[in-house]
Amino acid sequence: MSELTPPVVILDRPQMAENIGAVARVMANFGLDRLRLVSPRDGWPQERAWATASGADWVLEGAQVFDTVAAAIADLNTVFATTARPRETRQPVRTPRESARVLYDDTASGLKVGLLFGAERAGLETTDIALCQGITTIPIDPRHQSLNLAQAVAINAYEWRTLVLDAPPPNFREGEAPADGALQLGMYEHLERELEAAGFFHPPEKLRSMSQNLRVMLGRSGFSAQEVATFRGVITALSKGRGRVLERLAAQKAGRKASDD
Repeated sequence: MSELTPPVVILDRPQMAENIGAVARVMANFGLDRLRLVSPRDGWPQERAWATASGADWVLEGAQVFDTVAAAIADLNTVFATTARPRETRQPVRTPRESARVLYDDTASGLKVGLLFGAERAGLETTDIALCQGITTIPIDPRHQSLNLAQAVAINAYEWRTLVLDAPPPNFREGEAPADGALQLGMYEHLERELEAAGFFHPPEKLRSMSQNLRVMLGRSGFSAQEVATFRGVITALSKGRGRVLERLAAQKAGRKASDD
């Protein structure tokens, strides 16, 4: 069996300790052991999680807690949001089997990967989905679409485990690795600050949807760390150029006013 680092499982705002424990149990069943929790409703740790983990204590003991999804995925290169396909974003949509293959290949290439799951009732925010590199949708029967959190994790974990046991030859990624989540988020926020200063987000109430669309569009490009640095250099150059233009216009206006006086 190939010695690959399994995907990180990230639970966004999990509500019930029993569900966290059940997730830990299925993770252990299929060889996943890295669990991250984003703002669990009742805090962490919670004794009831251990009761439902059925002995998968090492998963719970190693769980990390974060305040935001952005912080939880900051060190990861490839993250898939496990959710129904949202209308608000255009990202690659894959089945768990297809996603497992991509994550397997990326891991074999030395990248850090993860699967993001939403809260039991609310699911994932579109703003958090926009930080991911794709969407994983479980093809359940539309007549009964109720699937609990641990079941969703189990289906994805099973597909990963099947690939690892079969040990298929990995499709190694060519070229530079994509930048991690922290570098990508820094690029997004840098661009959005400058666009806001330039009056791009108009009317203001469209800022949220427009910024999400920009993040999805840029995220599909899979920028490397060097490309992120280059793109941020372009943003800085353009913002400085805009500043010089404004200075010239102000100087010209001042000159005209002086001549009028």
